[in-house]
Amino acid sequence: MRLNGKVALVTGAGGGLGTAISKRFAVEGASLICADRDGARAEATASAIAKAGGSVRAFRADVADPVECEAQVAEAVRQFGRIDIVVNNAGGTAPRPFLDTTPGYFERAFHFNVTTAFALSRLVAPHLLKTATADDPAAIVNISSAIGRLRDRGFVAYGTAKAAMLHLTRLMAIDFAPRIRVNAIAVGSVATSSLETVLTNDDLQNEMVARTPLHRLGDPEDIALAALYLASSAGSFITGKVLEVDGGIEAPNLALGLPDL
Repeated sequence: MRLNGKVALVTGAGGGLGTAISKRFAVEGASLICADRDGARAEATASAIAKAGGSVRAFRADVADPVECEAQVAEAVRQFGRIDIVVNNAGGTAPRPFLDTTPGYFERAFHFNVTTAFALSRLVAPHLLKTATADDPAAIVNISSAIGRLRDRGFVAYGTAKAAMLHLTRLMAIDFAPRIRVNAIAVGSVATSSLETVLTNDDLQNEMVARTPLHRLGDPEDIALAALYLASSAGSFITGKVLEVDGGIEAPNLALGLPDL
């Protein structure tokens, strides 16, 4: 599961899962391109990696802005000479009742969670292919969500987008085989800032833990290790697959309490 000599681009690297993935990849020998639309947060992640002796470059880039994405990829290639791994981590959409979900909101959710990952992968693919071989393929890891396969009220926009991202993963894998492996992680409830409401409320947290078969919330490191597995040679015979890292849930583990229509 080492990444010696590899260069990895991680989006949304300024916090939560993105920071954990970036740090784990650096520990395993990769050079990191930490991208985030919040430049200060990207720099904070990069600074922590550099202090630990890692090779890293921070970029302020919004995945929704094609010009900024092109600039970051060009600069990354200029600085490191190659890109071997892409982690499409940036994304997220707040839950919203169905009748409050406008077509515009739905389309923005899809664009932020799916189109941006497609666009960045398409942009980076020529660089991945320059150094990838069938024996040593490049890797794309898409960070999706358990709600892409589960059902719960309030998630018609986000859940649909994440379901689309899962099938995008399967289709990309066929297009890119055998020189680029493409896989996804369906993330469950992980203790990051996105769960701040739960983490600051003992009753909600206890409910979520009780409804999770493994009886705990996920840690960002759980996702980082899964991403490492899929990006490294340990996962060299895996492509087009979804790794569910969710504590074993088969139903949502926290009710939003939305009323009937």
